[in-house]
Amino acid sequence: MKCWPQVKTINSQRNGYRIVSMRYAKALMEYAKSMGAEDTLYKEFCMLDRSFRKHPDLRMALENPILTIREKLTLICTAAVGDAPAGREFARFMTLVLKNRRENFLQYICLSFLDLYRKDKHIGVGKLITAVPVSQEVRERIHDSASSLLHASMELQTEVDPSIEGGFIFDINDFRLDASIATQLKKVKQQFIDKNRRIV
Repeated sequence: MKCWPQVKTINSQRNGYRIVSMRYAKALMEYAKSMGAEDTLYKEFCMLDRSFRKHPDLRMALENPILTIREKLTLICTAAVGDAPAGREFARFMTLVLKNRRENFLQYICLSFLDLYRKDKHIGVGKLITAVPVSQEVRERIHDSASSLLHASMELQTEVDPSIEGGFIFDINDFRLDASIATQLKKVKQQFIDKNRRIV
């Protein structure tokens, strides 16, 4: 019972993040479409999202009060476009976020914008997890099959996870197909345990 207040506080905080992040993302999407810049922004936000996931310390750096707005903007632009110059719309939006002191929301804003763009452009997102790297030919076949199934454009992400031992796991939108050897072995083990229980 003592944990309930803390759980409620955490859930309330998460909801607050979602609401604020979606407001910024929607405003950016509307502005981007009016300027014809949504495709460029999408590419920049995709790279920024990858940087957030690959470098967890990026978020910590952005929340560091010692860094100036200019330093944080440089950090964000580098994470989104590398050494290339960031687009004008991207730089202006990030400056607004920083001036409003919403950098702690930035990763959530990024995810919200990507979600809005994909829904607007009817883009499905799939993730293929395998024990070993797959060839480009296999990637393309899975991509084309999923795209045909969804009747939509498709983005396919791949990940290597040796712990699944073999087979594959395929996530697409809210659906998961788990054909990994590790999962199959767990099922066989559970069936064996259940069978022995019935015998006893």
